[in-house]
Amino acid sequence: MSSTPRRERRSDSPPPRTGNSEAEVLRGFLDYLRNSVAAKLDGVPEQQARTAAVPSGTNLLGLLNHLTFVERSMFLGDQVGDWQATFQAAPEDSVADVVARYRETVERANAILDGCTDPGAPVTRLRPQPGRSGPSVRWALTHMIEETGRHAGHADILRELIDGSTGR
Repeated sequence: MSSTPRRERRSDSPPPRTGNSEAEVLRGFLDYLRNSVAAKLDGVPEQQARTAAVPSGTNLLGLLNHLTFVERSMFLGDQVGDWQATFQAAPEDSVADVVARYRETVERANAILDGCTDPGAPVTRLRPQPGRSGPSVRWALTHMIEETGRHAGHADILRELIDGSTGR
């Protein structure tokens, strides 16, 4: 018998089938990426979720924590003073805590987006920043697809380094 850890391969989820409107396509792809990145933490032990496997210090839990802050900034209007600090979860936060906070933030962001019917109009944030309108819904969705996709790719690699698991 081999001592090599068993590699799990999650089945790849194909790109989402969405409606035909611009908003339906953008939101469908964003939700697909959101679910993919959160799923990378399924079954990962607490210590391994926090352990950096690359010299930059990046870890799975920190990636999801960061994406929570990005969602809150983009769609809810929260201001972030130190973006680099968002890449580390608080020591008292469990994997379940960070995943639940991310999913709750996504629900709140989607509720904001449900009220945005014009992709060219500014995002209507819960906490508008004085003197500044939000970016257009189109820009915000495109940016969040880029940001979430980029970090989902990082999460893919980190998860494979942890236990050999691959797939979306």
